[in-house]
Amino acid sequence: MSEKESICDTILDAIGNTPLVRLPKDFAPDVQCEILLKLDYLNPGGSMKDRIALHMVREAEKKGLLKPGGRIVECSSGNTGAGLCVVAAALGYAITIVIPDKMSSEKISALRALGAEVVVTPCNVDIESPMHYTKVAGRIAAETEGAWWPDQYHNRDNTDAHYYSTAPELWEQCGGKLDVFVAGAGTGGTLSGIGRYLKEQNPQVQIVGVDPPGSILAHYWEHQEICDSAPYAVEGVGEEEVPGAWDPHLIDQYEVVPDGESFAMARRLAAETGIFPGGSGGMNLVAALKIARTLPANARLVTILPDYGKAYLSKVYSEDWLRDFGYLPKVAASHAKVRDLMREKNTAVLFSIDSVAWAVRQAGERGVRPLPVQDGLGGKLLGVFDEDRALQLLAEGANLDKMHVAQCLCAAPVVLLAGAPWQRAVEALQHTEAVLVEVRGEYRSLDRRDLLQALKRLDHSA
Repeated sequence: MSEKESICDTILDAIGNTPLVRLPKDFAPDVQCEILLKLDYLNPGGSMKDRIALHMVREAEKKGLLKPGGRIVECSSGNTGAGLCVVAAALGYAITIVIPDKMSSEKISALRALGAEVVVTPCNVDIESPMHYTKVAGRIAAETEGAWWPDQYHNRDNTDAHYYSTAPELWEQCGGKLDVFVAGAGTGGTLSGIGRYLKEQNPQVQIVGVDPPGSILAHYWEHQEICDSAPYAVEGVGEEEVPGAWDPHLIDQYEVVPDGESFAMARRLAAETGIFPGGSGGMNLVAALKIARTLPANARLVTILPDYGKAYLSKVYSEDWLRDFGYLPKVAASHAKVRDLMREKNTAVLFSIDSVAWAVRQAGERGVRPLPVQDGLGGKLLGVFDEDRALQLLAEGANLDKMHVAQCLCAAPVVLLAGAPWQRAVEALQHTEAVLVEVRGEYRSLDRRDLLQALKRLDHSA
């Protein structure tokens, strides 16, 4: 390949052509057929939604719906928003993304980093509520001069993006040998666009949809009626209404996968293979493995991993979050310990000879409070960093690099052992904001906010 052929002129040229990777046979020894994973999280924006973002924008430009100097306004669970931000930045458009508050903090931060104005809306509202993120996006677009609302849920260009991009890639990568395609649907564009193309190449290809419980899509596909929706935690898939970009007639089968199974599969795939998907990728793989167990050895099944696990470090890949929301087993209250209430958060230790400037950085930037002070690594606890004194010194303009922590020290709060009964922590935190917990010679903080979240982990019936 020549130098010119191997260099992209813009980031937009890097969208698509993502790898297709074989699932290792030992990942599921009871499966006889071949399973291939389309790693679409390797698109520049971190998901397959880069494809629809670029296609929808280019089509809007052709139709005169989006003009130079215009603003893109879209409702998104995060991935389409990120893809549109990448495209908007490359093409010089302003952008506003409306996103529900259940989405991961990483996604929201990424949208802002990519230059978007981000509007966060409540997730626990009905689809008809004016506060629903789809309604908010439509209203902002209508009230903003020069704005264009892609409305991905009902935009056929969403579906066409996968028909003209993702599906031909898959077909070519598979050399025309593909028996089953498995994917979830949110807007429905991926499943419908790829499904239509594959059926045109070979009508015998089976298209399997995947849904989380609480979404209406699987029920609508089976019964042709809209049921009540319910909350679910996996992001980017499932729906509360029938999206126009989704074509249920192309789908041969639907599987419903509980959130907990989706998250466990994503985590297992990352830990055992280095393939790092979001929760919807885990959902797709759960369904794919179920279907694969019914297929002969010469069959080939393909599923897609829509987005990157790094967007879910505070959720799918956080044991705290999984425990708080019941996706990991609870701990019997009868024998739970203080350690069972502790949370994943930054830790630090100060020595008396450290500078106050360093202590301020640990307390401020890393949020470690209270900060234990010891007389050496694994040594005696001398107290905790005196934040009130530090604030006074900062206000006075003191040279904190020249001052030692020993000059900014106060008495330590209650210290509990990690192996003590959990009730000790509740008792101690009735009288103070935070305590320290000794864990193998180190001291970590436990505060009231930790308890508010962690006490839900205990099973009082066991």
